Amino acid sequence: MSLAVNAPEALLPSVSWLATTSFPSGNPNKDLLSVTGNQLAKDAEQSLSRSISRMLGPRAVCFWGFLENPGMVASIIPSSKRTIDLMLEPVDWANCKLFVEYGPGVGTFCPHILERLPAGGELLVIDTNPRFIEYLEDTIDDLRFTAVLGSAEDVERIVKASGHAHADYVVSGLPISSLPEQVAQNIVAATHRVLRPGGAFLTYQFRDAARRFTRAIFERTDSGMVWRNVPPCILAWGWKA
Repeated sequence: MSLAVNAPEALLPSVSWLATTSFPSGNPNKDLLSVTGNQLAKDAEQSLSRSISRMLGPRAVCFWGFLENPGMVASIIPSSKRTIDLMLEPVDWANCKLFVEYGPGVGTFCPHILERLPAGGELLVIDTNPRFIEYLEDTIDDLRFTAVLGSAEDVERIVKASGHAHADYVVSGLPISSLPEQVAQNIVAATHRVLRPGGAFLTYQFRDAARRFTRAIFERTDSGMVWRNVPPCILAWGWKA
């Protein structure tokens, strides 16, 4: 089958796509050009969005994401280095093969995790905001890094899809106190299941909800407080026996 279409060959869908596609107007040339034009417009819009995000920088992208979905952004102010260092201090980096982060936002924790990870380790981040995922993919150039658009509730499936049976550590920047209680419980329970024995669930929050949910499921929970953070931050490490 052949179709004479006045469009660049590189923009045409495959023959198999053509063979299984119905054309509403009855004119495949017209409909195919319409589909191609729509896809080009969509691609151009996505490219422009990514260019603007890179140009504005992380703080503006974070604020943009907050305006789009305020309930899923814990804070528009990045965590302090003191918070990051204390949060990551108990991690046994030499034996860390897979580190997972929920709600990475614009990647405040990512470079600090990557600089500590061994050469064979991997950082897998999960976020529901496509703008944050695009920004991270555009700004982090490290073969050990993977960004996934999805929910932390699906962490077990996502980890298995990445080729791992378990995660060694999971850190969460999700606003646990803002989530529906059942969703929060599901996330913490799924995290416990996906972690290897001896692994830990790390949370840094402005309210006590994450620590409370962690204590209800994990065998041991350590906690701390960072006053040199805006606002002050409650840290919790839930350890799996």
